[in-house]
Amino acid sequence: MNYKIQFIRPCYQRFYKAHKKEIDLAEQDCHQRGDYMLRSDTWKLEKSIAKFVGTKYCASVGSGTDALFLSLMALGIGKGDECITCSNTFIATIQAIVHTGATPILIDVGEDEQMDVTQVEGAITERTKAIIPVHYTGAMVDMPGLMQVAVKHNLYVVEDACQALGAKQEDKKAGAIGILGCFSFNNAKLLGGKEDGGAVTTDDRKLYEKICLLRNHWNVHQLSVDRNDYPQPKEMQWAWKSRLGNVNAAFLNVKFKYLPWILKRRKEIAEKYIGSIMHIQGILETPQNPPGRIFQEFHLRVKERDKFTKHMQKRGVETLTRDIVPNHKMEGLSLGHFFLPITEKLAREVTRIPLHEWMTDAEVSYVIRAVKAFFSK
Repeated sequence: MNYKIQFIRPCYQRFYKAHKKEIDLAEQDCHQRGDYMLRSDTWKLEKSIAKFVGTKYCASVGSGTDALFLSLMALGIGKGDECITCSNTFIATIQAIVHTGATPILIDVGEDEQMDVTQVEGAITERTKAIIPVHYTGAMVDMPGLMQVAVKHNLYVVEDACQALGAKQEDKKAGAIGILGCFSFNNAKLLGGKEDGGAVTTDDRKLYEKICLLRNHWNVHQLSVDRNDYPQPKEMQWAWKSRLGNVNAAFLNVKFKYLPWILKRRKEIAEKYIGSIMHIQGILETPQNPPGRIFQEFHLRVKERDKFTKHMQKRGVETLTRDIVPNHKMEGLSLGHFFLPITEKLAREVTRIPLHEWMTDAEVSYVIRAVKAFFSK
């Protein structure tokens, strides 16, 4: 269908059109240098992300999923261990736990779609090793409350900040509070690349070094990191290959320069949505907008969701409705024993309306009118 307002594609097209010369030069420079994997563009991006997040170190990896998986592996989590997270997330969060051999323990979220920290302590057992809070849609989990529980029980906290680059709570950004923070550069993310990619942030030097080795066959001499930074370890260990392409890093370095504007513009659009539709009868919940949150997506909770999305389609507005079956209810995953009523309710109600930094004011107004038209009936 030819939508008048597409969900995300114009974000890619308009960014390239606006910065074509800069992007092309950055990528051509990689070709001319013959730098395609783990070279200076990658290290530059890692340093920029670490500085932005507020950590000492950043290691780029092949995806946000790998960032989570390698973080858990670096912490030594494996068979017999348990990790607490939530079902109201992209499946990758849970998959990362399963692929280490550990067992995922799922707790419910609150009405704000974020992990309900009050349920964490009741889920802890003698086998619990880590908690993975998911900063969903750009909002953040109650990290002061969560860290208090984690410290009390001597548990690792690995932040799934894949949707929250730039989000801030009190005086710290997402990815700088737990022992490790995980980010995604998937196309649709705030800092979306031309290919998949991800990163892990930390203040722990040993964990940083271990992730750099795990991502590249435990090999420094293939420039897993800047060779001047530290030498090849004497002992080898089994590892993986999960690397961010250098041309992709060059593209992301260009985009990173505009990240403050990206965050600001998305916030402006979200506030227009909230101010225009939050009082409409029939919308069950609109996103909360506390200080420090950013907007990866804009969720609406609608009782008659199917009718609403069909109405928006007729008006030429592309919406995104996914996760209609919560992860713990997926056939074949053996997670159906978890009782998560709010997560299940959200799966029946949530849809996403377009929100990206390249939307024009006219497009935003059109979406608002389309939403209002449905509820005016």
